[in-house]
Amino acid sequence: MAQIPGLDVFRIQVTGRVIDESDPDYDAARSMWNGNIDRRPAVIVRCAGPADVAAAIAFGRQRGWVISVRGGAHGSWGAAVAEGGLMIDLSDLRGVSVDPGSRRAWCGGGATLADLDAATQRYGLAVPSGMVSHTGVGGLTLGGGFGWLTRQAGLTVDNLLSAEVVTADGRTLRASASSHPELFWALRGGGGNFGVVTGFEFRLHEVSPLVHLGLFFWGLEQGTQALRLGRQVITSLPRDAGCLLVAGLPAPPVPFVSTRHHGTPGHALAVAGFGSAHEHTRLITPIRRALSPLFEFLGPLPYTELQKLFDAAAPWGVHAYEKNLYLHQFPDEAITTLTEHLPGKNSPMSFVQIFGLGGAFAEVAEQETAFGGSRSTRFVLNVRALAPDAEQLTADRAWVRSLWQALLPHAHDSGGYINFMTDHDEDRIRITYGSEKYQRLAHIKAHYDPDNVFRTNANIKPAPQLTPAGGSPIAGTADGSPIAGTADGSPIAGTADGSPIAGTADGSPIIGTADGSPIIGTADGSPIIGTADGSPIIGTAGSSPIIGTAGSSPIAGTAGGARPGRP
Repeated sequence: MAQIPGLDVFRIQVTGRVIDESDPDYDAARSMWNGNIDRRPAVIVRCAGPADVAAAIAFGRQRGWVISVRGGAHGSWGAAVAEGGLMIDLSDLRGVSVDPGSRRAWCGGGATLADLDAATQRYGLAVPSGMVSHTGVGGLTLGGGFGWLTRQAGLTVDNLLSAEVVTADGRTLRASASSHPELFWALRGGGGNFGVVTGFEFRLHEVSPLVHLGLFFWGLEQGTQALRLGRQVITSLPRDAGCLLVAGLPAPPVPFVSTRHHGTPGHALAVAGFGSAHEHTRLITPIRRALSPLFEFLGPLPYTELQKLFDAAAPWGVHAYEKNLYLHQFPDEAITTLTEHLPGKNSPMSFVQIFGLGGAFAEVAEQETAFGGSRSTRFVLNVRALAPDAEQLTADRAWVRSLWQALLPHAHDSGGYINFMTDHDEDRIRITYGSEKYQRLAHIKAHYDPDNVFRTNANIKPAPQLTPAGGSPIAGTADGSPIAGTADGSPIAGTADGSPIAGTADGSPIIGTADGSPIIGTADGSPIIGTADGSPIIGTAGSSPIIGTAGSSPIAGTAGGARPGRP
């Protein structure tokens, strides 16, 4: 194996561990949750803090390497690792500190949901997050983050108060509503496009350490009735409850399931209650009466265990592929399509998740965060292929794409939740964010990462910067407008009458100069350099402003309201 130039010096410069192919831990360090991802980075930097991250970015950029960031390594697309690149590994940054008085928590960029839940639940508090405990906080948060608490407390990004970010040029910034607010806006849903987030500050919510669960499981032959019932439950769910509907899931080998049902494919509905036991009983009793399940589990359990309920269905190292859609409704036709396609899956591990949104999620304004998707969305359907090996995944990848295509007519567009995207199609990413959000994100990207260093993600390409002749891209503002170039030596802040705006005069945009005066428009084919008596000035005669011409002579302005005449 060839020695990487400068690597020994770099090892001395950083506090954390530097791993290359010669290291016995190399294979473990490059492994992903998705076992189908098998990429070999040139160097892995297990960072001890922001300074290490900045040094790693500089080292990778100097060599022209693709730079990836590993938080929890749970994404199905394998964004955390790039072939032949440099991986910034945050897995040692897992600390969580909690201030129960202010109901705030700070966690490192490499923390998992299990780390965050364990620390906050000591005080009967929680951050709204996902539903699989070995998911990384970083990736989940930057893409949105929904789970059991979404109806009562919103997305994970809706509860983000600040973030510590290392940018492409090596700066460490604290982004919040009052500091770098545009960057803070972009981080709340724009993914890992804008820098390496080494720490997150969250708002906490009161969640009792003991919650209530009703889990119901029906056989495949009850598919239509089970999914319709699940839809009814989701749409009528109270604010202080959470729910997940899963189609095609194998029955888990857990104590409350009879051994004769272990591995039996069917449909599961899990309803979590965060109020009293009486309230939860009242919530789930109609479900039990409506359709007799194959088996059920009813009772209290720790919140931290609720967060692990579906861990076994998505084990580390499984081969994975997924595609998802946003739906305003979950009509009978979509249920029929789903039940007809389920027998076509090859792996018993593959299934379809149906998440219900609403409540606090829907109360956040569309443009308040960069979340990719409409706040009017009520259902997220995620078609997920999971298999023990690559061969079975190949078959179920085709099944996922076929079912997704069949469900597409029931979605409001082809966009979807970026955390559930394996294929990062540029057009689909644009559709997900919508034109207004995407353009805003692209301009923020151009400011903080103009060279698109952070691109192993649902990539937002930097907005193009105009380059004036003989000059370089100009960044800044003029009269409160963004500067896009220069005109007559002045910064261009836009266009007027098809000409570049270089500032304002008399409240009008300046588009050039004439006779040493700013041009703010044209009249009679001549440049306007101001106004007099409400008329445009196109020059001067003597000491009077010229406001037009008669024959070949200039018309001078007026004084005291007199009619204009020849000078």
